[in-house]
Amino acid sequence: MGFLAGKKGIILGVANDKSIAWGVARACHREGAKLGFNYLGESLKKRVVPLAESIGADFVEPLDVGSDAELDAFFAKVEQRFGKIDFLVHSIAYANKDNLKGRFLDTTREDFRTALEISAYSFVACARRAAAIMNPGGAMLTMSYLGAVRAVPNYNVMGVAKAALEACVRYLAQDLGPEGIRVNAISAGPIRTLAASAIGDFRKLLAKAARGSMLKRNVTQEEVGDTAAFLVSDLASGITGEVVYVDAGFHIGAGDPGED
Repeated sequence: MGFLAGKKGIILGVANDKSIAWGVARACHREGAKLGFNYLGESLKKRVVPLAESIGADFVEPLDVGSDAELDAFFAKVEQRFGKIDFLVHSIAYANKDNLKGRFLDTTREDFRTALEISAYSFVACARRAAAIMNPGGAMLTMSYLGAVRAVPNYNVMGVAKAALEACVRYLAQDLGPEGIRVNAISAGPIRTLAASAIGDFRKLLAKAARGSMLKRNVTQEEVGDTAAFLVSDLASGITGEVVYVDAGFHIGAGDPGED
């Protein structure tokens, strides 16, 4: 019996077995949670469905978080299948890959809007619908990165979107606290994922993170997953409105001590 035994949760944003969201899913499954997933498009469906089946999950439904109609339909299906849920994990972000290199100054109005809408507002949109079917004592969790509070080369508009996301966490925590629902974020160190591959010079970023961290290494998908499982569980019942760093201590350092 794990510490999520009897809990039901929705995990949004699994793209493949390297996704941070999949690390979260495995940890939550290990601790006894019953899970549901989304996918975006047929190509991702082919990846997500087998992963879900590997942990005994049979709720895998389409969801484009940029569509209110799809959000309404998805959460209606969640309610039909699960009734009430206990947690929501949001691990969704997007920016035009051309904006993840070069200068932030060159971000277009449309690319700025898209990054903020998909990477930050989508959490608000999902939270509003999830709250309506969430048990008291439930939890919501999203994924951020240090680029929200520091200027990280090539992270650019995604850093601005993550800053907005972290602000959303605080305001959602304020709104949902009286309903007994907690809202937090994890700021993970860099991990090789499909999304991360779009960031310019990502290998250099990984190397810098390892050299500059207190533990002198990068974090793993499993470490982020374990922290996420804790945060959505009753073990974290007194924690809300927080950004929890899982980055081997990089964020408390003075900077990267090595060469590129």
